[in-house]
Amino acid sequence: MSKLTSDNSQYRSPKKTALIDQIDQLQLIAQEDRTITIPASVRDLVAASVADNSRRAYAADLRRFLSHGGSLPSDSTTVAVYLAEQAGTHSVSTLRRWVASLSKAHTAAGYLDPTKLEPAKSTLRGICRNHGEAVSNAAPLLRDDIFAVLDQIGSGIRDARDRALLLIGFAGGFRRSELVSLNVADIAFVRRGLVVTLRRSKTDQRGIGREIGIPLGKTRHCPVAALEDWLRVASIESGAVFRPVDRHSHVGACRLSGEAVSIIVKERVAAIGIDPGRYSGHSLRAGFCTSAALAGVSSWKIRQQTGHASDAMLARYIRSAELFEGNAAGVVL
Repeated sequence: MSKLTSDNSQYRSPKKTALIDQIDQLQLIAQEDRTITIPASVRDLVAASVADNSRRAYAADLRRFLSHGGSLPSDSTTVAVYLAEQAGTHSVSTLRRWVASLSKAHTAAGYLDPTKLEPAKSTLRGICRNHGEAVSNAAPLLRDDIFAVLDQIGSGIRDARDRALLLIGFAGGFRRSELVSLNVADIAFVRRGLVVTLRRSKTDQRGIGREIGIPLGKTRHCPVAALEDWLRVASIESGAVFRPVDRHSHVGACRLSGEAVSIIVKERVAAIGIDPGRYSGHSLRAGFCTSAALAGVSSWKIRQQTGHASDAMLARYIRSAELFEGNAAGVVL
């Protein structure tokens, strides 16, 4: 190295020097042939720390990265190139998920995380600035919408299931994974309604559990009565609450999938002439949050029902509900 080149190091800012040191360190690690042996007991516990759905997503994302020439461990430059190549055909949210999967794969195996280093960090930041990060949320199925859907539901056994599923999903503010995970043993009918014990959820991976109260309905559509009716006509006394129903009206023994909840919501809104494109299983939870906010329910009471970790997570529903409250244009026009 020439003296002129080496002398240039004194003009580097502390941040730039640290950045170069990080890249050099990662390149050395990537070139090093190292094998980390993790005991089976530790591997099992690491696997148990991640929800099944997340584990499957991580595995799929890692397979995709490897099929595009990546490796484990990888270096930050390889990750940056991978993200840049995919930026034109995939959304920012998808790229963020891939980064999270690569990060988890490296840290779980004991490797240095390349997604936290440069140039991968700046590449993702640049993609976000260039392509935007608009989020396409499921449309909320509001109270009046769900009532319109329920008014058109028939009296068959599948209708009984869908009526109970929609009302319990809405009244409990459940995620679709929470809704399909319910067992008969998780439900207690009480004088004022029913108490649902949620054994595990997205924000409770340790399985501490929590109880959700669903009161008797004051309108023509009561979630408690709907659930009682479904369990009775389906002769369900134990096991999964929500199950498949075939075209011959036979009730299956297994539980519905989360995707089935989305399909039911789409089918039912389409039946009343609403475009189902923006609706999904999350529309029940979003509809409850928005409807409760419109009715003036405080954010902490909504969170008590839904299990949201913070008010920030509820903010988009509350903002949507308040768009027309005291609207300036409404006063002027």
